[in-house]
Amino acid sequence: MIEIIGFDSKKTIIENLELEDLKNKDIQYFWIDFNAPSEKEMALLKNYFHFHHLTIEDCMYSFQRPKVDFYEDYYFFIFHAISQSKVEEIDVYLGENYIVTFHHKKDLEEILSVRKELTRGFIPWEKMNIYIAYLILDKIVDQYFPLLYEIEDQLDFFDHISYSHFSQNSIDKLYMIRAKLLKIRRTITSMADLLYRMINSNHIKTLLGNEEYFKDIYDHLLKLTELIETQREITAEIQSNYMSLQSNRMNAIMTMLTIITAIFIPLSFITGIYGMNFVNMPELKWKYGYFMILGVMFVLGAGMYIWFKKKGWFNLFK
Repeated sequence: MIEIIGFDSKKTIIENLELEDLKNKDIQYFWIDFNAPSEKEMALLKNYFHFHHLTIEDCMYSFQRPKVDFYEDYYFFIFHAISQSKVEEIDVYLGENYIVTFHHKKDLEEILSVRKELTRGFIPWEKMNIYIAYLILDKIVDQYFPLLYEIEDQLDFFDHISYSHFSQNSIDKLYMIRAKLLKIRRTITSMADLLYRMINSNHIKTLLGNEEYFKDIYDHLLKLTELIETQREITAEIQSNYMSLQSNRMNAIMTMLTIITAIFIPLSFITGIYGMNFVNMPELKWKYGYFMILGVMFVLGAGMYIWFKKKGWFNLFK
């Protein structure tokens, strides 16, 4: 579906236009949105607008990195929006008096928000195409914040539970959060690099004009980057603390098993000696030999227990 909006000399919005209507001299700026277009509509990028075939290929095949390319009479941008934790690509052609947006997902929230913003009637910029590009970029970045705040709320869950109550589900959830943060970090970092290039390139600065607005978006991206790094550090610390706790538990278990083994080794040695079936074993004929050996084993075991306790080995289990 193709949706076209035009603006006359008085910046009045003219909606539901057709391509033939763009030849009207009263239309100073226009916005064409390729909203999940069909193959026939995609062909207009080449047959009607005559855009470069490399940019058309970028539109056809998603998952390109955010970037900007310079051509003779227009600029080609690739933005990344995040919709329901899924990265959506928005391709933008920016010419002297027009803007063309292309996206495979139907009715993107960022595009709908910009269209709603335009209907309010307040147009602070002279160049409508630049203003629309700014609004799209601003809405894209604004949608990053709720996603990170949601992750922040999920991390608060780990602050309110004891490490002793951690389960495998908790660890799986933590790994999912880290994977999501890595994905978002890759997107936001690429967008920040793009904005840095936009506000520092002489070619684009001349086109955009209102540099301070784009610098504000860049500041938001830097804030998002810092927020992501903080959340990644929190997840790494939680994971490290949990692994340390598990290691301490394992060490305590191994220490207990070592103590039990150390106590029973001499006892097993004694029982092994008197378990041999030699004929010439005088102790076997003692009347109270059985009770004497039991007494020796008890004293030996108790003595080793007391000695280990004085050494502080049992303090590991507190």
